[in-house]
Formats: sequence, structure tokens, C-alpha cells
Amino acid sequence: MSRVAIQSADFDLSTEVAALRAGDAGVGAVASFIGTVRDRHGAGPGEVREMELEHYPGMTERAIEAMIDAAMQRFDIRAARVIHRVGRLLPQDQIVLVAVSSAHRGQAFQACEFLMDYLKTQAPFWKKELTPEGARWVDARVADDDALRRWGIAADNSTPGG
Repeated sequence: MSRVAIQSADFDLSTEVAALRAGDAGVGAVASFIGTVRDRHGAGPGEVREMELEHYPGMTERAIEAMIDAAMQRFDIRAARVIHRVGRLLPQDQIVLVAVSSAHRGQAFQACEFLMDYLKTQAPFWKKELTPEGARWVDARVADDDALRRWGIAADNSTPGG
């Protein structure tokens, strides 16, 4: 099983966790996070009708592989799996899965959170929300940068020409 998948198709948590644990009797804990598309960005429900995600094939996978390598060095984890969807998504659709296995829950929880914090700020994805007022690109939030900083990593969210 590959550690990283960028895909338009949905994913199934139980299938992914079973594959992550397969053949490893040393796994004592699996922590996972699933992110879903919300119907709002900021104020009021119903504001976001759909989201489109774009990425640079090859570059995105390499960046996420490097994130997993960093997690493997920081935490005592046995395996990790990241799935990120691209293309057109609707509110309530699954968008991202981070799953981590370890001998102990504390390391699994920490590694899962670390990977998600890293993904929110450093993975090369571009998100466009479609609203009743038109389309808008989504910028990284200061809170996401702060979350990454607590791991001792400075976020680089500069955009060319921005």
C-alpha cells in the first residue's frame, strides 16, 4: 500500500485502516482524522455550494511523502496513510484522510495531528469555493500557521506576486 494517494474518488475509512494495520501485530493504536467539506467559510450556513481542489501531480505526492518522513522521525509510529481528494466536491463530502498506526495511542494521536497541521499549510493544494456571489480562492488561515508553529515549523504561505 502506498503511503499517499491523491484522487478524485471517495475513500472508505475501515478499508484504509485495515490496510494500514495489515500484517503488523505490533500495532496497538490507530489514530485517524477525516476532513469534510463545510457549507460555509466564515459567516452563515449555505454560503459554500461546492469546492474545487487543484494540485501539481507529482509535486504534491512528494511533499506529502516528505511530511510523512518527518512524522516518522519525530514520533514512534509504524505506518501512515494520507489520502487527499481533488476535483469538484460538495458540502459533506470527505476531502482528506490522515491515518497513523503506532504501538501506543499517544504517538499515534500526536503524529496524526502533526500531519494534519502540516497538510493544512504546506501541501501544494489550491482550493476554490463556489458561492452564490461567485468563486473565491481560499487562503491559509493564521490559526493553521499557528498550529504548525507549535511543532517548531514556520509556515511558508507566500504566493508568487501576492
